[in-house]
Amino acid sequence: MFHSAEIVTTGKLHLRVDLSDEYYPNEMSARLEIRWYRNDDFNVHYQEERPDSAWKCRWDRHPNAHNSRDHFHPPPAASRSDAKNEQWPTDHCDVSRLVLNRIEERIETLWG
Repeated sequence: MFHSAEIVTTGKLHLRVDLSDEYYPNEMSARLEIRWYRNDDFNVHYQEERPDSAWKCRWDRHPNAHNSRDHFHPPPAASRSDAKNEQWPTDHCDVSRLVLNRIEERIETLWG
């Protein structure tokens, strides 16, 4: 499922995972950008790129003024104004599984 993964040190430190192009139709690519903090706050950003547009969403846990600590920025823009309060699992493995399941559902939708 993954093409490459690297720790990005410019800007905010994060893990960037490029997903395999084989999972996506036409001239499309996708990536995950993951930041996890020692206090269990996190940001997982999924983004698809097409020649003429982008489709993105984001799972977050962090204090903020716009939503509860656990929240989701839905596609296609992942904008702050569209964020919805959520309740994420406490274990990082469960959060990762949830995100990967949602990405798998998205890929199935793209091919369906």
